[in-house]
Formats: sequence, structure tokens, C-alpha cells
Amino acid sequence: MSLTHFDKSGQAHMVDVSGKAESAREAVAEGCVVMSPETLSLAEGGAKKGDVMGVARLAGIMGAKRTSDLIPLCHPLPISKVTLDLRPDPGLPGIRVTATVRTTGRTGVEMEALTAVSTACLTIYDMLKAPRRA
Repeated sequence: MSLTHFDKSGQAHMVDVSGKAESAREAVAEGCVVMSPETLSLAEGGAKKGDVMGVARLAGIMGAKRTSDLIPLCHPLPISKVTLDLRPDPGLPGIRVTATVRTTGRTGVEMEALTAVSTACLTIYDMLKAPRRA
């Protein structure tokens, strides 16, 4: 088995997908941010920084759209749809983040879905970290 992002001499290169047919592509990724029950209650509407879930959703969408700027050798893609579902889960306790990304193209959108989830989770952490330090 060989790695597709390296040529025969071991040099990194962008994979040539020009010979592939375009098809509908979809990827789903999930992540979570674990926190104290008190912090989770802030995420659900009491945070001083505002609408944590709304800002994280927007950050995830922006992250998906900028994936090729962040991940070396990742193809820039015309993304058709990005959705982020952020759900408080008292059982963690924390927030579960699910991203679904769609396009029609020659390569998949897995990296975009993973970047969307990562960006949303990092935003949640950033917006809710202050209460732990107090």
C-alpha cells in the first residue's frame, strides 16, 4: 500500500484527481467538548461572551470553507452545503458537535467535515474557558 500524497521518489505532491468523474460527495464528522455541568449551563445561554452555540456553528462553517488554506495539499473545493449540529449532552457533560459537508466533485469532503468540527470545538472551548480560570 502506498500513500497518495507522495510521489515515487517520496516527495510530497497534490493528488491528481483530474481523471476521476464528478460525483456527489458527503462526509460527516463528530467531536465533543467535555466540561463541568456548570460550564455546560453557561454554554446553553448564560455565557458573558454571548451565543456560544451560534458563534461555534458559524466558526465551523467558516473552517470548512477554509480547509484548503489550513491543510497542506488539500484541494480547494466548491462546497455545496455545510451543516453543524451542536447538542448539549448532560451525560458527558459537554457539547457534541456533528458536521455534514456536501459537494459535487472529484474528491471527498472528509477534511472539510473534520475541520468544521475542530473549529467549532475550539471555538466552544475558547468562549467557555474563562469561568474555569476564575
